[in-house]
Amino acid sequence: MVLAAILTDTPKSEPFKHGLEVKEFNPPQPQANESVVKVRAVAFNHRDIWILKGLYPGIVLNSVLGADAVGVLEKKGAASVNEGQRVLISPSVNWDSCPRGPEGDFRILGMLPSPGTFAETINIDSKEVFPCPEHLTDSEAAAIPLAGLTAYRALFSKCQAQKGDYVLVTGIGGGVALFALRFAVAVGAHVYVTSSNPDKIKFAKELGAEGGVNYKDPNAIEDLKKQLNGKLINAVVDGSGGKLFEKLPEAMAQGGIIAQYGDTASPQGVSFTRDLWGRNCELKGSTMGSRAEFAKMLEFIDKNKVRPVVSHSFKGLTQENLDKSVSLLAHGQQLGKVVIEI
Repeated sequence: MVLAAILTDTPKSEPFKHGLEVKEFNPPQPQANESVVKVRAVAFNHRDIWILKGLYPGIVLNSVLGADAVGVLEKKGAASVNEGQRVLISPSVNWDSCPRGPEGDFRILGMLPSPGTFAETINIDSKEVFPCPEHLTDSEAAAIPLAGLTAYRALFSKCQAQKGDYVLVTGIGGGVALFALRFAVAVGAHVYVTSSNPDKIKFAKELGAEGGVNYKDPNAIEDLKKQLNGKLINAVVDGSGGKLFEKLPEAMAQGGIIAQYGDTASPQGVSFTRDLWGRNCELKGSTMGSRAEFAKMLEFIDKNKVRPVVSHSFKGLTQENLDKSVSLLAHGQQLGKVVIEI
C-alpha cells in the first residue's frame, strides 16, 4: 500500500464539486511494458482545480490526480533509463510524434484509466520515462511536465518563435505563461507580457521580459505599441482570450502567429477576424504536446539550463499540504508552480 491523493465526491468547500483526499492506495501490479517510479515531488496544474470544480470533461471518481512528477526509477521495465536514475514522466498518453495532433485516444495523466502522479509510487508505460536534467532541484523538475510541454509546443512548434522575434505572453504568473517567457528569453526573443497585477509584470521583467501591460486597462494595446517603439509582435502565446485578444491585430506583424492553448476569459472561444487574416496572421490551437516534443523540451531545458519558477514547495504528501496547494491555485495566490515534495 502507498499513500495517494484520491478524487472523491465529498468536497470540502465551495466552489468545489469534488474533494481530494490522502488515502492508502493499492497500485496494480506493473505490466511488462511498465516501469515503476518512486515519486520524489509532484506539482499542481489549474487542470486539477477544474477537475475539483467538476468543470473538466470525463471526470472519474477514485482517480489518483496529478500529471506532474519527478522521481527515481525503481523498476526498469522496458525503459531505456537505468534503475536508480532520476526521471521525469511525460504527461501525454497516446501521442507519439505527429506534429499535427495525437495519433490515438489522447489522454492526460491523472484521470482513470490513466494513472496519476500524486502518489508515493506510479506504474507508468516505459515510453513515458525520460532522464531528468541534472541542474534541476526536485521541486523545479516536478514543475516541468504539463506546463512546460504546453508552452514548448505553443511557442516553438506552433508559433515557430526564434531569436530576434517579438513575442507576447499573456497572463503572466501562470505555469504555462512563465515557461513560455523562460523559453522565449532563452532563445533570444524580445518578450512582452500581460497581467492585471503590476507585481507580476515587474517579476516578469526580472526574468527577462522587456515590457508588459495591464490587460484590464482599456488602453492596453496602445501602451503595448508604445513600448514596442515601432516594432510589431511576431508570436503570441495566449491562454485566455478576452477583450485584449480582439485588439491584438493592431500590434501584430505580417504573418504573425497566435497559439491559443486556453480560453479562461473567453469561454465561448475567440474570433478569427478580417483584421487577422488581412495581415496574413495565423490562429493555431495548441494542447499539450507529443512524446517527441517532450524529449525536445527536456533537451532545450538542459542545454539552456532553464530553471522553472516555483512559487511554493511543501514537504510531505499530507492532507494539510494538499489543501494549502489547492487553496493557493483556486485563489490565484501563486506566482509559478505549487509543488509537494514527497
